[in-house]
Amino acid sequence: MQGYVGIDVSKERLDVMLLRGEQREGQHFTNTPTGYGKLAGWLKRRMKASQVQVCLEATGPYGEGVAQSLYEQGYSVSVVNPARIKGYGASQMQRNKTDKLDAALIADFCRTQQPEAWQPPSPEVRQLQQRVRHLEDLMQARQQAQNHLETPSLDAALVQNWQAQITLLDAQIAQTRQAIIDHLDHHPDLKRQADLLRSIPGLGDLTIGKLLAECRDLSAFRDVRQLVAFVGLNPRQHISGSSIHKRAHISRTGSASLRAALYMPALSAMRFNPLLRAFADRLRARGLAGKAVVCAVMRKLLHLVYGVLKSGQPFDPNWALAS
Repeated sequence: MQGYVGIDVSKERLDVMLLRGEQREGQHFTNTPTGYGKLAGWLKRRMKASQVQVCLEATGPYGEGVAQSLYEQGYSVSVVNPARIKGYGASQMQRNKTDKLDAALIADFCRTQQPEAWQPPSPEVRQLQQRVRHLEDLMQARQQAQNHLETPSLDAALVQNWQAQITLLDAQIAQTRQAIIDHLDHHPDLKRQADLLRSIPGLGDLTIGKLLAECRDLSAFRDVRQLVAFVGLNPRQHISGSSIHKRAHISRTGSASLRAALYMPALSAMRFNPLLRAFADRLRARGLAGKAVVCAVMRKLLHLVYGVLKSGQPFDPNWALAS
């Protein structure tokens, strides 16, 4: 008998549901290495690893530890876009939402949809992820310090302390930025991909590092639409009958940090990338609002990213315009 496990992941807790035929059994564990060990032991007492398929949502760093641990224990693990789980829940007319019910829904999704197996990132990609996320933490800390520094009538001693912290953070940010660039150039496969992406006007090394760290292997996406949905830039329409035609907007069910990382490159591409500059001009001529144009350019950038990495050929504006 095949078993299916759904895991609802939060920062501190893992809610788990095991489906075996008509039977279901739930449990929860801490989202820590100790919890991963207890989860593996709990599953082992019930079924062999070869008989179990595990599924969880892609929740960034919160789910990576348990996915890696179970993979190393010999379990087939699927890490899926939360949009797929949400859509499946809607199709099942799920009305209530609790961690336990979410785990059961994920397990049932795993049973009926048979999602593809997940492969952990290579050590060099894992290191790149850590550097990229560390840079984001540093930049967030700097913004917080800057906000404190702008407090009206702040005591002079505190001003000095916050200025010193900003100076330290600036040095660490510069060091981490350089470490990301060096890391891309040090590993042959990452360098090959980075060089292809550098051919796209509008993409800089830090955005490239973010994309390669967080978008996983391009072979994991069946087509570019999956990549766009993973980032949450797929358009979402609301049309019902002949009278309801709401304006389309992006789904936002995906990686918010990747969308943020693509915003400034999209603005740059609208100026310096001839293909995307012409694309943006056409959208403006059709009357699209500024934000809608930027989102469309962000989506188009992902098409170019997918295209150059999938083909192994650098971006050629003349070929792109001709096609």
